[in-house]
Amino acid sequence: MPAKSLLLTGGSGFIGRHFCRSAIRSGISVTLLTRNVTAAASVVPETVRLCASLEDIDADTHFDTVVNLAGEPLGDGRWSAARKRKFFTSRVDFTEALVDFFSRRNRPPEQVISGSAVGYYGPGTEPVNESSTATEGFSHTLCHRWEVAASGFERLGSRVCYLRTGIVLGELGALARMLPAFRLGLGGPMGDGEQYMSWIHRDDMVALIKHCIDHSTLSGPVNATAPTPVSNRQFSRELGRALRRPAALPMPAVMARVLFGEMADELLLQGQCVLPEALLATDFRFQYPELGIALEALLDKNS
Repeated sequence: MPAKSLLLTGGSGFIGRHFCRSAIRSGISVTLLTRNVTAAASVVPETVRLCASLEDIDADTHFDTVVNLAGEPLGDGRWSAARKRKFFTSRVDFTEALVDFFSRRNRPPEQVISGSAVGYYGPGTEPVNESSTATEGFSHTLCHRWEVAASGFERLGSRVCYLRTGIVLGELGALARMLPAFRLGLGGPMGDGEQYMSWIHRDDMVALIKHCIDHSTLSGPVNATAPTPVSNRQFSRELGRALRRPAALPMPAVMARVLFGEMADELLLQGQCVLPEALLATDFRFQYPELGIALEALLDKNS
């Protein structure tokens, strides 16, 4: 069913803030749960209700939809033991707290759109869809436990979609971190460049969240990626072409490991070739299905 009253977590993040604005434009009443009310107020519409904790939400307030995007960013620094604990706490423990909160209320949400990531599948070069098996590793374990936590909403009677999100391209996130080097002509493939990058344009990411809310036939895993994953080498070539800069200076795998530690192997030197079959089966239309078109649109807006 279409959302009317929505609880959003992670709404001040890169994806969340854009979704929040889109939801408000659609006439949805949005309550944003955020640890930093002041910071959130600066990036979301003023009509959004801001809450610092679940206890701030009135007992008689009903949300027909929950969009749970909260989670410590994975790509913001080396993976120390303390940061890895935060990855689990901010995703798994927080989602369990959400389920517990709604289990004590009279009405659970009709639908829950909960974050996950393509890391669920583990590394590989063969195409995978929502029914594919996974390869063990830290990323898989994190995503699996996150989805298991969110499955508690199913026991409450909610329809749940698990967004296995790829690399979201926009003014923040992975693309923003790549641009300085590529603009100087210093960008290029990482390692052998053959690892796949399953990507999606920011606007398509926002649109597919709404698509998941509106389509009652969608439940379970949903791959939030464009239908055309590319190799890291192809991505570098397309980004260089969009910037009109050379993009042939590789970063050897050993250098990536020195600079980024475990994160290099989990996020940079390995990848997944992920296909969004669940979305395509429900007639979702990508505005930016091809990487070159997506990069040109983003860089034109940001130039």
